[in-house]
Amino acid sequence: MKTLAAFANSSIGRKWIVATTGLALVGFVIVHMLGNLQILWPGGGGREHLNSYAEHLHDLGPLLWLARLGLLACFVAHVYYTYKLAMENRAARPQRYAHPKRIVASIPVLTMLVSGLLLLSFIIFHLAHFTWKLVKPEYQTYYDAASRPDVYHMVVTGFSSWYISVFYIVSMAVLCLHISHGFSSVFQTFGVRNKLLAPLLDKGSYVLGFLLFLGNSLIPLAVLFHFIKL
Repeated sequence: MKTLAAFANSSIGRKWIVATTGLALVGFVIVHMLGNLQILWPGGGGREHLNSYAEHLHDLGPLLWLARLGLLACFVAHVYYTYKLAMENRAARPQRYAHPKRIVASIPVLTMLVSGLLLLSFIIFHLAHFTWKLVKPEYQTYYDAASRPDVYHMVVTGFSSWYISVFYIVSMAVLCLHISHGFSSVFQTFGVRNKLLAPLLDKGSYVLGFLLFLGNSLIPLAVLFHFIKL
């Protein structure tokens, strides 16, 4: 335990924790997006596929809660150690930057912190909206023909409000920027980034961020433009 504590309190250990938890969270975002994209199933099968997917998740029972607790732990550790690293970097440079290039170099760190806080507000709203059903309590009465919670109905109803859709799309843009920078940094932390791989890793990070933005934004856009409806 002392060894683990010493590792977590070291600069290298904190970077590894941020990188590892970041990868776990990116993996969740990818799986979550692919599951939700079943709402766009061709031939009008979106309701059946999405509701069936949601039912399978619910049937996991304790395993689902274990996964949720694991994700919560990853998120808290990711935010906490990112903040600690940012404070360490700031303490190591107590004087304000005098050169414009150094000011520009500090922008990614500030961006990561601000985007992280924005994403935290989005996550809380997202849970209150679809999981806890606090934003729209009527979701608790939505059931499909198979007597399953009608997640399809919830999604279409929720994203029919343009301001909620805009909030989700803007949040996905922030997520895209956050991942585009953070995913590339993971490889540097793990020591596999070099001059040859750096351009490929940077481009790959931007592509990943864009694909996640596109995939997650397609759903509210499809509702707003009536490609999917009740």
